[in-house]
Amino acid sequence: MDTLISKTENFVINFLNSNLEKSFVYHNVSHTQRVVEKTVELIEILDLSEIEKENLILAAWFHDIGYTKVMDGHETEGVKIAAKFLKENGLASERIEAISQMILSTEMGVEPVSEYEKILNDADCSHLGSKNFSYLTELLRREWELSKDRVLNESDWLKENIDFLTNKHRYYTSTASKIWDKQKSKNLAQLIKTEKKIKTESTKLKHKKEELAHKKSKIELPERGVETMFRVALRNHITLSDIADTKANILLSVNAIIISMALSTLLPKLDNPSNDYLITPSIIFIAFTVASIVLSIMATRPNVTQGKFTKEDVANKKVNLLFFGNFHQMKLQEFEWAMEEMMKDRDYLYSSLTKDLYFLGLVLNRKYSLLRLTYTVFMIGILVSVIAFVFAFYAQGKA
Repeated sequence: MDTLISKTENFVINFLNSNLEKSFVYHNVSHTQRVVEKTVELIEILDLSEIEKENLILAAWFHDIGYTKVMDGHETEGVKIAAKFLKENGLASERIEAISQMILSTEMGVEPVSEYEKILNDADCSHLGSKNFSYLTELLRREWELSKDRVLNESDWLKENIDFLTNKHRYYTSTASKIWDKQKSKNLAQLIKTEKKIKTESTKLKHKKEELAHKKSKIELPERGVETMFRVALRNHITLSDIADTKANILLSVNAIIISMALSTLLPKLDNPSNDYLITPSIIFIAFTVASIVLSIMATRPNVTQGKFTKEDVANKKVNLLFFGNFHQMKLQEFEWAMEEMMKDRDYLYSSLTKDLYFLGLVLNRKYSLLRLTYTVFMIGILVSVIAFVFAFYAQGKA
């Protein structure tokens, strides 16, 4: 007995590993080994002869080997593979026929007749009464997706399992019922609990969507393309403004260093009458440096606005509520009211965004114009100062 079963085990494992598609993540070697294990667990309790036990174990090893050929009707293909192997290993034809009937009885929808067929069917569905039920059924769900292209959402998958456990499955032997029915009931209860939880969450989500849709119906929002255009344009303007401020700060820092160096190094030397030739170029140098500092400050100097508006301004769409300078002195309640009024009016909202973009452009134009003038003054100042110092040193040398 042990020799034939060992040969069968080696043959089936090698055959499945070599020929079974990778998409069969449930009906694979692990499943077959589990069914064999559960078959042995049942027959050890039952009073069976050695030949009956061997027939059941052999049938368990071969019951899903047909998946290497086809999915639908794999039991028939499994019988062919089993019969050929068992015949080659000298098993009697009547025993091969009995094993074949057991394999065929595992087909979905077929009612097992003999006691042996019932034992094999119970072992094949032992996972329904297992603590690993959730994990094993997830493998089956994944297998359906990969091999059958049948994709079920969580809710439909739960319904499928609840229906199967409630209406389509029962353990045929009293032994299997005693071992697995209790855990099967727990697994079914967990499925029902999860289904109720999903239904509750789905209902809450539906209500939230309805509330959101209701809010959106009150406030007409800009189209996505227009919204994206405004967002990109405003971000670009703000980035350019940051760049201008950075450039102005660089000029301020450079000129401040130059002034401090002139005050500490150059000016003390002018007290000496022998250094009178340095007065004119020094004045030119300091004058241009001070001019650059003043222009840099003007480029970054913010404008102060009134920060108030009236209800008439909102009604006449004269105030841009998107710029802080127009509302920073208003009360929160007044500002909230004005914003609600603006969001109700699509044209007013677009107009405010357009105005915000326009006035940002005016600020940028002023900044960059002053910044260009500052760089020009700084560049001319450096050149004129250098020339003045060179000329002064040259004139002093000739004198």
